[in-house]
Amino acid sequence: MAKLWAGRFSQDSSQLLDEFNASIFFDQKLWRQDIQGSKAHSEMLYEIGILSLEEKNQIHQGLDAIAQEIAEGKFKFKLSDEDIHMAIEGALIERIGEAGKKLHTARSRNDQVAVDFRMFVLQSNQAVIQKLCALIDTLLKIASNHTDTLMPGMTHLQHAQPINFAFHLVAWCCAFKRDVERLQASYQRNNFSPLGSGALAGVPYATNRESVAQKLGFFSPTLNAMDSVSDRDFALDMLYEIAMIMMHISRVAEELVLWSSYEFGFVSFSDEFSTGSSIMPQKKNPDVAELLRGKSGRAYGNLIGLLTVMKGLPLAYNKDTQEDKEGVFDSIQTALTCLEILNASLQDLKIHTDRMQKMVLVGHISATDLADFLVKECGIPFREAHHITGEVVAFAEKEGKDISQLKEEEILSIDHRIKRGVLKALDLKSSMNARDSLGGTSTHQTLHQIYTLQEWLKNMENTHG
Repeated sequence: MAKLWAGRFSQDSSQLLDEFNASIFFDQKLWRQDIQGSKAHSEMLYEIGILSLEEKNQIHQGLDAIAQEIAEGKFKFKLSDEDIHMAIEGALIERIGEAGKKLHTARSRNDQVAVDFRMFVLQSNQAVIQKLCALIDTLLKIASNHTDTLMPGMTHLQHAQPINFAFHLVAWCCAFKRDVERLQASYQRNNFSPLGSGALAGVPYATNRESVAQKLGFFSPTLNAMDSVSDRDFALDMLYEIAMIMMHISRVAEELVLWSSYEFGFVSFSDEFSTGSSIMPQKKNPDVAELLRGKSGRAYGNLIGLLTVMKGLPLAYNKDTQEDKEGVFDSIQTALTCLEILNASLQDLKIHTDRMQKMVLVGHISATDLADFLVKECGIPFREAHHITGEVVAFAEKEGKDISQLKEEEILSIDHRIKRGVLKALDLKSSMNARDSLGGTSTHQTLHQIYTLQEWLKNMENTHG
């Protein structure tokens, strides 16, 4: 069958152009949205008197039959179809005849692709939110069992202050919560229907865009037809949000790689989520975490790719925007897969609390508490207290001990102003629990943080189902 747009052409397009121009072999992913949009559009055409009830019913029955064929893998996508919109419309015309030819009244492929792609992105937005919430739930369940588990908190990858393991996991949760909130904000910003904008300037029919938008689940129609067909901000929002998610996943993965090494030994991946070496039989590699870390690169690339496509485009629609979809499809699938496998691998993660306990005795991580004790209990100015604490650390180093393992008499011998009771300040669990300010690492504050996030999750479940 001749191309649906070929009326003014006297020659067939070259095979080379057909291959270069076609998007059917990747945009066929939008078939559900295309059929959904076409059904809503035909309903509106019936409401304004362009289609008869019989024609509308024929179109719906034909679209349902095509949808079933595609779902069952029986529909044959051809290069000559060019894109998913022409493929479905052409198949509909072949199936039902004249009524099918009326479907494209009062719309263009420009607003058709805009609405299909926007619906796909918004639906994917909700799917990613669900995966993020599931991951946060898993982390909180693990955290609930470790609010007293000591581990070294780090800055510059150096032992800094004692924290509990749950506190560290809650920090991960806070980052993923922000990812959810970004997705929620962009959903609110972009949930407007471009269908009915026509090619760029609206259509010369008394259409009801509000009715179509409502049928498709949008808040309302977009405001300006020219902007509607050329806007891909919704896709860029999604790519940016996924890039942020993948950055957070990569940071988590990096810590999991470190923690699973012999040098740290804080965690072990189960055999189900580990791999071996082809030459070194003793190896158990954290390949899952390394792949999660590496996948961020492709997400960043997809974002930069579409930004580059869009940066110089004049209004309104340009064929360049055909390059908008593959990167978005890839990033969405990457995010969904990574969130799922990270969640699954964490559920089987072995946590070595004994090793964490051993490592908090490395690096004199209650030194800050000693300085604070000297200021608060001994009346020593902080700068002097800092110096005295350094002397205590140097003494402990010579003795081959952590400062928390020194005897009180040993500490008192460093400076006559140091008062008794200093050992309580150096106790690692006391040090951790002393940080009881809002947002701090104390067991009490960590439990409050876990509770707050659990309540937020419940609200998300009640809101989104």
